Amino acid sequence: MIEILRLSHRPVRDARMTTHIGLTSRAFLANKMWYSGVRDREMESSVFKVAEQFGGNFEISYIQDPLELINQKRKEDFTIVHLTMYGKDFKENLAKIKDKNILIVIGGEKVEPEFYHESDYNFSVTNQPISELSALAVFLHELLDGKELNDNFSGKLKVIGQERGKKVIKP
Repeated sequence: MIEILRLSHRPVRDARMTTHIGLTSRAFLANKMWYSGVRDREMESSVFKVAEQFGGNFEISYIQDPLELINQKRKEDFTIVHLTMYGKDFKENLAKIKDKNILIVIGGEKVEPEFYHESDYNFSVTNQPISELSALAVFLHELLDGKELNDNFSGKLKVIGQERGKKVIKP
């Protein structure tokens, strides 16, 4: 089980980024995305519609208190992984978390110190400033050994790769 916690969503500033975090989470085989900050039903609807059309077992939920969620997930035997450029190299530590239930925490605005302390691991994809979206995609790809590249989502629509043009079918 892989779940994502997106901290401090701000609809005016983050709507597109948080939507893409949801889409990436689904495409890279996470089961659920939680988000805190300001509730954004339009963003939730966008992600849900893609999951409904293209398949996959994916949920999105708003949470008021992200630290409470972290504590709840810890009780459910989840390992808490915070992705931050200030963390330890994730590739050196990936074996420690493979095959565990994981809650991946990614920031929005400035991440408060509590999240660094409450996480079991603070990992970096690179110790350079990058977007939380790119860090999440690289991390999930490596965590799952690229399995997402071959997954069949069994949706209402399926994209057929083309050299040129677009082809979408109803399987």
